[in-house]
Amino acid sequence: MDLGLEGRKALVLAGTSGLGLGTVRALAAEGADVALCGRDAARAREVAADVAAESGRTVVGFEADVRDAAAIERVVEEAARSLGGLDVLVTNAGGPKPGTFETLDDAAWAGALDLTLMSVVRSVRAALPHLKRSPGASVLALASSSVKAPIANLTLSNVLRPAVQALCKTLSLELAGDGIRVNCLSPGRVLTPRILQLDEARAAREGRPVDEVRQASVAAIPLGRLGDVEEFGKVAAFLCSDAASYMTGSSVLVDGGMVRCL
Repeated sequence: MDLGLEGRKALVLAGTSGLGLGTVRALAAEGADVALCGRDAARAREVAADVAAESGRTVVGFEADVRDAAAIERVVEEAARSLGGLDVLVTNAGGPKPGTFETLDDAAWAGALDLTLMSVVRSVRAALPHLKRSPGASVLALASSSVKAPIANLTLSNVLRPAVQALCKTLSLELAGDGIRVNCLSPGRVLTPRILQLDEARAAREGRPVDEVRQASVAAIPLGRLGDVEEFGKVAAFLCSDAASYMTGSSVLVDGGMVRCL
């Protein structure tokens, strides 16, 4: 299937590792030119060069902390200038701090708000003038399976990821007249540094070996394994593409069947 991404111009936030990098690679493999950002400038440039070499596309890397409003505005403008416009925005950020309600103070809540929700608000706001000039623009927010079912010890994610999903649904209605599609894509247990950190934290909290914790989590997945970032990235590229031209306001799970609710 030709996804229709050849020559499209995409910006992927937090694109130097994990789900973001998987998405960058998938978009470039389908012919898109891609800008990515990360908090480490050298790492962002290195990743961009690697993906450019493997895909033959223009891929550029910039430094930006998505918690910083000014940094988001800057990287959107740098990406649009470097690529000659923007057709696709993929919002992404590292997961908010783990913890139960009683362990989280106001600073943790404020930091998570900037990281998880406001990074989406600010990046969409900054990108809109460019996206409105595109003949087939799309926004894709990477979220979490917590949009469907709360995850133990991830109170901040359980509260703020559904807010991202609600924002996407609202934007899909408000921006449809401009021809801009807005969707939300959520991973279950995809093998990323974040998943490894959460498993280690759970093992320490429960006094169990990490391997035992991981095996138990895999046992709860109907497909019987963790996902990988390449699988996730392919779904992300599809949702950003012309092949999904009649999809907007959708919330999609890539979770191996882990989430049991409807």
